[in-house]
Amino acid sequence: MTQVRPYRGVEAPQRMADRRRRFIDAGLELLGGGTEELTVRAICRQSGVATRHFYEAFADKDEFVAAVFDSVVAVIAATTQAAVASVPFAEQNRAGITNLVRTVSEDTRMGRLLFDPRLSNAVLMRKRTELGGVFAALAGQHLQMALQRDETPRITAVAHFVVGGVSQAINAWLTGSIAFGQEELIDQLTTLLDGFVDPRLY
Repeated sequence: MTQVRPYRGVEAPQRMADRRRRFIDAGLELLGGGTEELTVRAICRQSGVATRHFYEAFADKDEFVAAVFDSVVAVIAATTQAAVASVPFAEQNRAGITNLVRTVSEDTRMGRLLFDPRLSNAVLMRKRTELGGVFAALAGQHLQMALQRDETPRITAVAHFVVGGVSQAINAWLTGSIAFGQEELIDQLTTLLDGFVDPRLY
């Protein structure tokens, strides 16, 4: 078996992981910065990594775009989960929305990748649809806990409505269509979300 030696003191798996991270960072910059028509040459130029290494990390551009999207979702999911877990149940809507809004406003590339419909890359559209379903399921679970009810079609419908509405509102805010400050947006979205636990809706 061929032994891969360290290069400048860095083992091969670490070098590969570092190149992959640089590719992902480049993808966020290119996609989130508005460059929708990606080329491998542009990705490699942005990352500073040779073209031959791209195909060591990704099978093709579709897999690459999916990996960039998943990396953003992982950050959002981990930080939001931590924020929600740190507060009482009644404060979880505000904690989750606060983390989401602040994260995408601090790095608007993330917001564009997740919410901007003008980015019509087919892989991004598919990943957003999949993510919407996951978020709707989580919203439904939260509603069931708040209402102390089992899942019903009404709860499911409201959960999907919540996810779509929040996504659209955040995108409109990021693009300047909603003239709110950050805290105003958080307050407005929290008030709306808290209102969905009204039993009369179900």
